[in-house]
Amino acid sequence: MRNTYRLGIDAGGTFTDFVLAEKNGDLRVFKSPSTPQDGTLAIRAGLAQISEALGRPIEEIVSECDLCINGTTVALNALIEKKGVKVGLLCTAGHEDSLEIRLGHKEEGYRYEADFPPAHMIVPRHLRRPINERVLADGCIDRNLNDQEIRDAVAYFRDQGVESVAISFVWAVRNPEHERRAKAIVQEMMPGVFVCTGSEVYPQVREYTRTSTTVVNAYLSPVMRRYVERIDEYFKSLGARYPVRYFQSNGGLAIGEAMQGRAVNAINSGPASAPQAGIYVGQPFGIDNVITVDMGGTSFDITLTKDGQTNLNKNIDFLRYRIGVPMIQVETLGAGGGSICHVDEYGMLQVGPESAGANPGPVCYGKGGTYPTVTDANLVLGYLNPDAVLGGTIRLDREAAVRAVREHVADPLGISVEKAAYGISTIVNLNMVNGIRRVSIERGYDPRDFALLCAGGAAGMHITALAEEIGSTTVLVPKVSSVFCAFGQIISDVRYNYLASEPMRLDGNADLSKLNRKFDDLESQGREHLLSDGFKDNEISCSRSVEMRYVGQIHECNVEIHPGRITREKIAAVIDDFHKRHEELYTYAEPHNPVELVNIESTLVGKVQKPELAPLKTKGHSADSALIEYRPALFDDQGHWTDTAVYSGPTLDLGRVIEGPAIVEEPTTNIVVRPGWELVLEPNHCYRLSRKKSF
Repeated sequence: MRNTYRLGIDAGGTFTDFVLAEKNGDLRVFKSPSTPQDGTLAIRAGLAQISEALGRPIEEIVSECDLCINGTTVALNALIEKKGVKVGLLCTAGHEDSLEIRLGHKEEGYRYEADFPPAHMIVPRHLRRPINERVLADGCIDRNLNDQEIRDAVAYFRDQGVESVAISFVWAVRNPEHERRAKAIVQEMMPGVFVCTGSEVYPQVREYTRTSTTVVNAYLSPVMRRYVERIDEYFKSLGARYPVRYFQSNGGLAIGEAMQGRAVNAINSGPASAPQAGIYVGQPFGIDNVITVDMGGTSFDITLTKDGQTNLNKNIDFLRYRIGVPMIQVETLGAGGGSICHVDEYGMLQVGPESAGANPGPVCYGKGGTYPTVTDANLVLGYLNPDAVLGGTIRLDREAAVRAVREHVADPLGISVEKAAYGISTIVNLNMVNGIRRVSIERGYDPRDFALLCAGGAAGMHITALAEEIGSTTVLVPKVSSVFCAFGQIISDVRYNYLASEPMRLDGNADLSKLNRKFDDLESQGREHLLSDGFKDNEISCSRSVEMRYVGQIHECNVEIHPGRITREKIAAVIDDFHKRHEELYTYAEPHNPVELVNIESTLVGKVQKPELAPLKTKGHSADSALIEYRPALFDDQGHWTDTAVYSGPTLDLGRVIEGPAIVEEPTTNIVVRPGWELVLEPNHCYRLSRKKSF
């Protein structure tokens, strides 16, 4: 760290989290209720807490930060709530309806449901204007662009009050000349209006994906620009010496200038930082296979890291919109502490996806909630102490939680309150386990080979139950778990992905010199970008990947390729890796069939110096010195209450073995140690939980 502090801010659906790292190795954690109507209000409230805790004006603290990092839900919320700007689309004539046709795709689970509604169209039909131009697959121009057609379409956009224009022409990825000309005309006729092209936003093969990604980017970028400008200006007014960094969906940082025109890169900004934090926490244990689960108040986010590498998604449907740019693979469920529980018209208990959010929150918060939530159930089960939530700043009402569970779940089902609460916990656990299986088993990974890493304020009460279900025998719970994504931000690097399309059959006639030139061009752009951002040559690293498929296939497999000159020998090794990966994903390979390259990608990383946390030191205290009380808690569906030892996390000493059943209370989270598990606090500020062999 160059300066005294580093600040990470993560805006969640219920709380906005703050992590302040100090140069002396101390780490401070703060939380403020999120303000969805204006995220800057929560940031101001959190900074006020930091100022009060340090006894210094916030201007002094911010001016001494080497990095202020913001993980924002602005783009995500705008997409969820359909609050982007009015977009017009210029597209090749005949392709006006590709967004609506969606390749004939209907989401899993709804394929045979005739009444399933179509996706909301960001660009209505009358704002999709056909342009009679055509570029062929080899980049040759078959039909020249007619400038007057562009001008007529832009005049219509202007009359309709369009605020942003997306341009996506067929095969512009092979020759962007027409897109560039169309963009220049739009900028001339509608100065100040945001414009983006498919060859800029997603320069890879797949017309529908490229068009959808470009439209989503046009829809969100003006919203993101206003937010970034407001945040940048606010931190400048506080005396920030360096530009605010924003967290991207690819797991890296970027300056605000880069984010303003690429809002599509910030859709999954918040949870994308968790894998980096998971790798950091696992390293002292020699663990590089980690499944990170983040359960906050609104959602449950899952990421998988294998051999220190986190899965990236491309060409996926996100909130029913096809997104092509690389995103950390995050499986998100409506399963948070605030998930609402009810009995449906068929007499079935449902948990989520609706959430009580920050306002009114769970019934036990006493802010007007009426339906019970997962947090209310955990309070009924004895996993929470009403006086020990958020360091005592929120007082929970157990009786109100009991009444809500009884009225809305227990009585309608004709069961006891205890069974109802345990049923709520069981159902939300099974929902989360199914999500874990989707990022592991369905992608060819055995979850038993991974440690389960606990993140989010609510996950600690469910983590050992989840581990039992997936067969994991090791659980890691860092003391910063409740602000894990904010922590991940302050230890992350600046990262940019550069994409291109380079279709070629990988046989003896493959033009490797052309492929080498393309990679060199991408990486020179990235290095120039990072050098201008203040990084030195020895702080920049590069990795490459290619998308390959068997000739005639539709879908590709992503395979890594080492940087440096691409030779026939290197291509042969990459083809071998492709066969192996294809078999992992689809259970078969066809090594005698020809293989073709479709897309390429270079990832440029500017290495940021990581803050060094001071290791915990032993206090020489026994485990009993951290014992607070014994509290009845329920660990089965038979109503057998267990007198459970409750320990103070801040008081617990290193190396003391706590055997389950037990509960460890940290200021912003609780850890439930189920029977058959044991917990130990390690020097790297992390609890390690292990399954006893006898269980």
